Amino acid sequence: MADDKELSNMAREPIPDVETGVIHGRFQVLHNDHLSYLQAGMALCRHLVVGITNPDPFLTRDETVDPKRSHSISNPLTYFERYVMIRAVLEEAGIASSRFSVVPFPVNLPELYRYYVPLDALFFVSIYDDWGKRKLAYFKSLGLATHILREVPAAEKGLSATDIRCRMARNEHWEAGVPGAVVRLMKKWDIPGRLREMEKPS
Repeated sequence: MADDKELSNMAREPIPDVETGVIHGRFQVLHNDHLSYLQAGMALCRHLVVGITNPDPFLTRDETVDPKRSHSISNPLTYFERYVMIRAVLEEAGIASSRFSVVPFPVNLPELYRYYVPLDALFFVSIYDDWGKRKLAYFKSLGLATHILREVPAAEKGLSATDIRCRMARNEHWEAGVPGAVVRLMKKWDIPGRLREMEKPS
């Protein structure tokens, strides 16, 4: 794995205009910084493949560097709900549907990547912690072309989907942190109510 100095240098390298890029995330839920992340990837390729990680419990594995990412309370939205949400947000942002695809992406099962995404694409990643470095290592283990969109310490990451979910569950204001399409869908699906139900003792 590249050291921190090498990663920083990689992040500053100019990137050519490429045909296809692959970007990924759990998007539980998609917030304003997620939208900026998706737009950054979109600006560097002609077609962006958006991979939804943790698409279902069978394609999710525990990660020692980020153990909470596999918990059910951290994954209240289904794959289909996130598919609908991502498309709605990008289209609301004025991005033509022909410029992107949305697919499942079991990020911590590299042996399955070839069934979901084009391996000759450029794989985008942002690094805030050891989990980001682990994902970069997964990509490099397959010899994939990679580009670091952003590398900052976790304290400088910005918005947190965990915080937004917590605000939803506590009936606190959360709407300002997400795009308008997300506000409408979260209320339509009553995701705050779903989170409160998930937090109840079984």
